[in-house]
Amino acid sequence: MSQIRRSKILQYLVMLVALEIIAISINMFYAPHDIAAGGATGLGILLEAAFGFNLSLVVLIINMAMLILAYFFLSKQTVLKIAVGSFVLPLCLALTPQIKLIKDPLLTVIVGGSVFAVGISMLYQINASSGGTTVPPLIIKKFWGVKTSLSLLAIDGFICLLNVFVSGFETMALAITSQVLTTIVMNFIETGLDRKKIIYIMSDDVLEEIKAKLGFLGKALTIFNVTGGFTGHDKEMLMVVVENPDYHQMLEVVHEIDASAFVLVMNASEARGGIWNDGDQYNVKVEIPSDSPAANEHPTN
Repeated sequence: MSQIRRSKILQYLVMLVALEIIAISINMFYAPHDIAAGGATGLGILLEAAFGFNLSLVVLIINMAMLILAYFFLSKQTVLKIAVGSFVLPLCLALTPQIKLIKDPLLTVIVGGSVFAVGISMLYQINASSGGTTVPPLIIKKFWGVKTSLSLLAIDGFICLLNVFVSGFETMALAITSQVLTTIVMNFIETGLDRKKIIYIMSDDVLEEIKAKLGFLGKALTIFNVTGGFTGHDKEMLMVVVENPDYHQMLEVVHEIDASAFVLVMNASEARGGIWNDGDQYNVKVEIPSDSPAANEHPTN
């Protein structure tokens, strides 16, 4: 079996698992409490709660309607990308039992929103979609240039507001809370779980001592030659990448040597390749023009 074929099979397996995770979040958390937190599944929950319609059938009808719109207004490649999810998600909803696992609505939203975020993030990782209300934002972007994230937020927000007419204000508030929580969890998953800190350090007098101390601790360094934007003075700036648990130790080391040292800290979601945090010191000098955004100045200059 070729590598390309294995990769395709793996993608379809990931998609199937992701869609089942989404189905679990809907049937075991949202639907039993009549919480419609956006999307075609949200409309299905509302129609099921108000008129007793079958949830999976409603989602299938909405997905088919959106697929027809995509066929006429979007590219064939986009249609193929959303077609699989449009058919498989209603099937997963039909096969997954609808059970109220948690009685407390707020706890249901917390757990269900997190589970839903995992499923959606898995789809995003393989550039797939569950169809439904993701189609109109693509059409709106094509013809009017509006960002898909904004139009999708508006559509999902409108579906959340519809909870008022079916289950009341409290359910609407829970649906909105779920949307916020899902967004937060998705952002955390998509930007990486193995987070690190990037620390930039400048010192007027004792930078060599700081370098020696960090090298002794086994921290790899990258050295930038920078120029003050106003003073025109040339300086060296250190860049160190550390694991989150080592962050405070690093700050203590730097401030013990120079309490007035300039320290700039940034979050890094991932670090690959090179030698950035082991026993071998890795010093690299990089020349940066004075007009580059990376050329920073000590605040006291």
